Amino acid sequence: MQDPNRDTEWNDVLRSKGIIPQKEKEITEEDLVKMVENTIEQKAKSVLHCYVSGKGMGEMTLDELNENEDDIDEDDERMFEEYRRQRLLEMKVNQLKARYGDVVEISKADYVQEVNKAGEGVWVVIHVYKDSIPLCKLINQHFTNLARKFPQTKFLKSVSSVCIPNYPDKNLPTIFVYFEGDLKKQWVGPQEFGGMNLTQDQLEWMLAKAGAMTTELEEPPKREINDVMNSAIRGSRIDNDSDDDY
Repeated sequence: MQDPNRDTEWNDVLRSKGIIPQKEKEITEEDLVKMVENTIEQKAKSVLHCYVSGKGMGEMTLDELNENEDDIDEDDERMFEEYRRQRLLEMKVNQLKARYGDVVEISKADYVQEVNKAGEGVWVVIHVYKDSIPLCKLINQHFTNLARKFPQTKFLKSVSSVCIPNYPDKNLPTIFVYFEGDLKKQWVGPQEFGGMNLTQDQLEWMLAKAGAMTTELEEPPKREINDVMNSAIRGSRIDNDSDDDY
């Protein structure tokens, strides 16, 4: 007897006539993630919002829920367990989505495959750089930490001469942000980053505002303001010290 699950023209005819059942759809990793996310949403809607120690239980992380377990009344125990299960499900979803976690070096030949064909739902952040430029080195350090912090985002880097021939050094560092192969945001040149005072949090905020990841930062980190007067005084002292040598 012919296998009813095989993809043949005859089986297609039988399915259209209702003689054999429709072929069951194969469950992919993407389907599994959507199923878990839908479960999380349904559970969140079914549980009433309450507060523990002034903070919404629904806003707590799994660690915070565990820390406050002893403070939960018996009447709220069921609700507490619902939220804990919800957080565990969220962690599993994040683990399924966490495909990256490192900064990958690419060349011009890799660009189309790694960036333009990165896949559905994938955010790509690429740093075009030169090792001889200090700000580029700083951004690469920030990239390494951010890639570990946001493993769902694809972090790439490429030397300018390898990635974009004849690309002027005055445009470095450059960061491009792509989503599903489309360019969404770009920063070109050192003035876009505020110089060597650029912090990891500031870069995270910039990338998050472009949509590349979801940050827990509630407001843009303040940039360090150089004290112009003190800098001038220090410079004057240096000049005076030099004059004394003659």
